[in-house]
Amino acid sequence: MGLSYEGCNFLRQRLVLSTLSGKRVRIKNIRSKEDDPGLRDFEASFIRLLDKVTNGSRIEINQTGTVLSYQPGLLYGGSIEHDCNPQRSIGYYLEALLMLAPFMKMALKATLRGVTNDPNDPTIDLLKTTAVPLMKRFGIDGEGFDLRVVKRGMAPGGGGEVVLSCPIRRTLKPVQLTEQAKIKRIRGVAYSVRVSPQMANRIVESTRAVLNQFIPDIYIYTDHMKGANSGKSPGFGLTLVAETQNGCFLGAEMSSTPQGQGDPILPEDLGRNCAKLLLEEIYRGGCVDSSNQSLALLLMTLGQQDVSKVLLGPLSAYTIEFLRHVRDFFQVMFKIEVQKPLEDERKGGDKVLMTCVGVGYSNINKTIK
Repeated sequence: MGLSYEGCNFLRQRLVLSTLSGKRVRIKNIRSKEDDPGLRDFEASFIRLLDKVTNGSRIEINQTGTVLSYQPGLLYGGSIEHDCNPQRSIGYYLEALLMLAPFMKMALKATLRGVTNDPNDPTIDLLKTTAVPLMKRFGIDGEGFDLRVVKRGMAPGGGGEVVLSCPIRRTLKPVQLTEQAKIKRIRGVAYSVRVSPQMANRIVESTRAVLNQFIPDIYIYTDHMKGANSGKSPGFGLTLVAETQNGCFLGAEMSSTPQGQGDPILPEDLGRNCAKLLLEEIYRGGCVDSSNQSLALLLMTLGQQDVSKVLLGPLSAYTIEFLRHVRDFFQVMFKIEVQKPLEDERKGGDKVLMTCVGVGYSNINKTIK
């Protein structure tokens, strides 16, 4: 008997966990009260992507799109291409794909096309600089692990292209990330497409004005893509990543307002605001930043039958819901300890130490040599 849920929220979480655990899932009342009921185009596109990476999935959607039932197949992988819906950025699809990629039958090489940077979803640059090193901690590494931007495409037009290649792993290592270390360096990428290349330099200047007060080791690359590689819409943005002494990465980012969707933002303000977002993220602290909390918790759950511990900043609402779903699909409960730093420690906000024993998930496709 599968699990049953209501509503359109957390669709990705439910489908990803269903695919990994092999449990059937049925979601009803998807926007049933709205004028335009049912699944949105970007969700349908996500379901099609899941269909491409699995083998034998059964997906049934009723006439109005308000009920979805999903019987997961085996994760197959291999070489796939997918045109993502421009309503959401590629980051929306990639976040879920990163959760599934290590457990495929064949190493995954996915080419995704669409919007690479928009204000709502994590951009590719952020995933590359925070999610990828986090996965390496769990033993998902090797030559073949790579995420690269071939073409940038800003919202709303898109036209970007991203290639993810990820090796497969039989099992994951348990991790102990319990130390909150000091920040040793800040790196970043200021990108601009179809606007003056000077925009990126203006972003860098205003960002450095804020961050230079705290740390000297700051290097922000400027990335200006031209011609065919610049997508269809103009825009600019910034991704910042702070690296701690024990090799944890905390990231923050901002993108310019998409063309024709509200008040435009000055590059100077964008740089300043993004620097403040990074400082906020560092204040929240922990070993994993707020956008990757659920990825870390999933990899802990799927680890070997051994104890994993990770120190996080305050849990986001998305992460809390993710923990409930992990309990439903894998019957794993986390031990949650709140740690309040002392006044004089200067360690930022309250921290949460998450502890769990992995379910000993092993990739059934990977034959034993």
